Amino acid sequence: MSGITPQELNLLIEQTYKVEREFTDLKESYTHLQDTVEKVVEFLPNAIWILDEEGEVFLQNSQAKSLGKLLELLESKNDDYEVSFKKRSYLIKSSSYQDKFMLSATDITEQKRKENLATMGQMAAHLSHEIRNPIGSISLLSSALKKRVIPENIPIVEEIQKSVYRIDRIIKATLMFSKGVEANIAPFMWSELKESIDMAIGYYAYSKEIRFIFPEQKFILNADKDLLEMLFSNFIINAIDAIELDENEEGSVEIVYENDASFHRFYIYDSGIAIENKKELFEAFKSTKEKGNGLGLVLSRQIAEAHGGCVELLKGERKGFEIRIAKQFS
Repeated sequence: MSGITPQELNLLIEQTYKVEREFTDLKESYTHLQDTVEKVVEFLPNAIWILDEEGEVFLQNSQAKSLGKLLELLESKNDDYEVSFKKRSYLIKSSSYQDKFMLSATDITEQKRKENLATMGQMAAHLSHEIRNPIGSISLLSSALKKRVIPENIPIVEEIQKSVYRIDRIIKATLMFSKGVEANIAPFMWSELKESIDMAIGYYAYSKEIRFIFPEQKFILNADKDLLEMLFSNFIINAIDAIELDENEEGSVEIVYENDASFHRFYIYDSGIAIENKKELFEAFKSTKEKGNGLGLVLSRQIAEAHGGCVELLKGERKGFEIRIAKQFS
């Protein structure tokens, strides 16, 4: 310590303390910055991985942690690309900075589904337009043929008419889905709608003994009669198909009516097989039955919503749906 004055020693100690304080402040700032970066990364809606030069994970958010196996499939590319993982689609982006490499994975499953639906809707609408004219001709010719054939052949013609009716329903549903539901409101009696529903049931082929129980009350609906006919027909035909698949040789379809100050409430029950894949009930082009086109329930919900109401699956021992139609709406 020779040659160092007390003043110089004090100055050196003060400098040492100053450097230590600056180091502590710098360390706290770095920790704060790191916490901020982690919070920002965690806040992002996509999965983020930041890798070091050895390819090891330096930082990741919780989304990335839940997709750990996905990271093993990713590659470092200059261009964005898509990968499929566990029935989901992800858009992958990458970038590098100094010795760090960042990968992000954004779930685009819903976006792709909507794009596919739009494409399918356009194709289906085009095909429906092409099919509609010949189907109309077959319908007219079968009606004329039914008046001229011998009695023994009438059932054959009626089967043709039922098949044509089924195709016509699919065409109407497809065109409505592609154009959107618009309700033309006018008052009519429930009994008028019931007659149309009975006629639709008559055109639908089924083999079992099915009892149909419909409301006997007299009431007026201020709605679009054609749209409500499609709505109720969709549910009743679904019910018939479910009963046809049931092990019992007979079944029943029941519509119960209630009303309150705001809504006409209809409850549709059937004795058919239970509903599978309830999450996909109201998804377009996804049918829970073998011969469905996946549009019936989607359109039924849209029709109810176009009338200020809704469609809901009932939760309880008895299988059924609730349909609400607003009494007054704009």
